[in-house]
Amino acid sequence: MNNRKLVMIPGPTPVVRSIQDQMGRETMAFGDPRFVSDFKELLADLKTMWHTTGEVFVVAGTGTMAMEMAVANTLKKGDDVLVVSHGYFGDRFIEICERKGFVVDVLASEWGSIVPVSDIEAKLKEKNYKAITVSHVDTSTGVKAPIDEIGKMMKQYEDTLFIVDGVCATAGEAEYVDEMNIDILFTGTQKAFGVSPGLAILWAGPKALARRESLGSIPEYYIDFYKWLPVMHDPSKYFATPAVNLIWALKESVRLIKEEGLETRYQRHEKVGKALQKSLEAMGFKVLADREYRASTLSNLIYPDGINDADFRSKLYEEGVMVAGGLGAYAGKMFRLGHMGNIDMHDLVSVVSAVERTMIRLGAGVEPGKGVGILSMEL
Repeated sequence: MNNRKLVMIPGPTPVVRSIQDQMGRETMAFGDPRFVSDFKELLADLKTMWHTTGEVFVVAGTGTMAMEMAVANTLKKGDDVLVVSHGYFGDRFIEICERKGFVVDVLASEWGSIVPVSDIEAKLKEKNYKAITVSHVDTSTGVKAPIDEIGKMMKQYEDTLFIVDGVCATAGEAEYVDEMNIDILFTGTQKAFGVSPGLAILWAGPKALARRESLGSIPEYYIDFYKWLPVMHDPSKYFATPAVNLIWALKESVRLIKEEGLETRYQRHEKVGKALQKSLEAMGFKVLADREYRASTLSNLIYPDGINDADFRSKLYEEGVMVAGGLGAYAGKMFRLGHMGNIDMHDLVSVVSAVERTMIRLGAGVEPGKGVGILSMEL
């Protein structure tokens, strides 16, 4: 008998039944008053829960589209941009910005560590940057940036926008737009929200909206804030067809988050992340990210000596769990395990048990039940 496969990559994450049911509803016209009401309620919740007096955009597209949307609406050709990169996805901002003619400077950390806030501040003193970009959690490294600390520092740079990539963090790591002095935060539905891929969510604070106004006309069409603002204010209006069933699915995800409590959800993710990391370390794996800056939403785990990446991941798949491979210099040297969204204790025990069985099959000398025992004690 084949094992049921748990998708434990860093996204898409498992989708619970109540969210699946919303995606399976009979599709409704986007102008139907019932859908309009649902969309309005979702937008209001997203603004309230993530604490912004600005705007929120929910648009069909990917996290990468949201990256481009963030800079296209706030920067013009020739503007200076500081990219703070903690890995592969932080680097993605470099090409996006260069293609648009921005002048890009990069502060990059060694994979597994962060760029110190003092280094960012020192760089900001060198020139008048119009924006800095920071990934809250970089999926390639499992490093969590101290965005609250960066946001406090940024208050003295009033002309510089603080743009935060929350794709692998939002709804799993603490983020509050106005309090943390974030000007743009964006994410996708397929990670800590626990919804299938297909929607980008972007929060724009007052300073970002003022910057958009100062730019006047921009060359982008689909991702122009001004094309979407009338719809976000009144979803009965039309610009491009909304992803009706995905919006219902996101609304159900938000309902689940409200039921759990956003702060409680953050605490759960932190507790689960630490417990999983401790249990996997006991089996001989090493977490790439420095302990102080480890994400709660995923873990990037370096193999013990003698473990072959392809053998490990193929056998783990046979045991019922799919994980992702390493990127960059860590390709073939580690695997990436997502543990965010609406996963429960059954999922967590199944994953750790599957890793144990895989390591035993590979002759790694792992004691049966050791990882599961640690996980159970920690949770």
